[in-house]
Amino acid sequence: MGIRAAFMLPHPPLIIPEVGRGEEKKIQKTIDACHQCAQMIGACRPETIIVISPHQIMYADYFHISPGERAMGDFGAFRAPQVTIRADYDKELVSKICREADENCLPAGTQGERDSRLDHGTMIPLYFASQYWQDYRLVRIGLSGQPLLSHYKLGQCIAKAVDALERNVVLIASGDLSHRLKADGPYGYQKEGPEYDKRVMDVMGGADFSKLSAFPEDFCEKAGECGHRSFTMLAGALEGKNIRANRLSYEGPFGVGYGVCSYEIIS
Repeated sequence: MGIRAAFMLPHPPLIIPEVGRGEEKKIQKTIDACHQCAQMIGACRPETIIVISPHQIMYADYFHISPGERAMGDFGAFRAPQVTIRADYDKELVSKICREADENCLPAGTQGERDSRLDHGTMIPLYFASQYWQDYRLVRIGLSGQPLLSHYKLGQCIAKAVDALERNVVLIASGDLSHRLKADGPYGYQKEGPEYDKRVMDVMGGADFSKLSAFPEDFCEKAGECGHRSFTMLAGALEGKNIRANRLSYEGPFGVGYGVCSYEIIS
């Protein structure tokens, strides 16, 4: 078993029809790519889906992993409370990841939960995945203010934990790209925005993960990126694996970059 496949997925709330109310049609390529990934997830029939989300609880010096039996969330913050997502947690795998992190001197665990509700960075990938596969448990992992190397190492710990428990797992790195692609976008324009998106899509589309650590921190900050640390954690989890990478889509009509890539683990 182990990690069977992994995915880089965006999380724009308006991709949900009840939220977008027609605006989602402007990112149809992204929607189609998300469905393609979700179909791959269904084909894997995973016991557990691990979601790395930038909108999970985040601390400067600690990686928060959601505790408990189960969680739910809805899109009430985006005027669609009727759209809900529910999932049971894989408590055994959560505990094993925490132990692996502790053995590797990484500050990660289940302490400090301020809000148990599922965040939209988690719910949007699950919204698509659940249309093709429902019999899964969830592990939800947040980012931190720790260096990129620590995110990479936590990804390695995730893979070790999955292998130790012989779980059939799919991993999702949730994250948008630059938020500064257009002057009339919600966050304005910075020249680093389009530059970041081109570079990161080249890296992720080719699974050239070693280059993720070469992105200067000030460059990423100016670009207004969202998912770089998620992608770095995914890279750590896939270290040493034989991967078939596929760049499925990229677009940014609203001033925020949305990229979708899939990674099939080849036996």
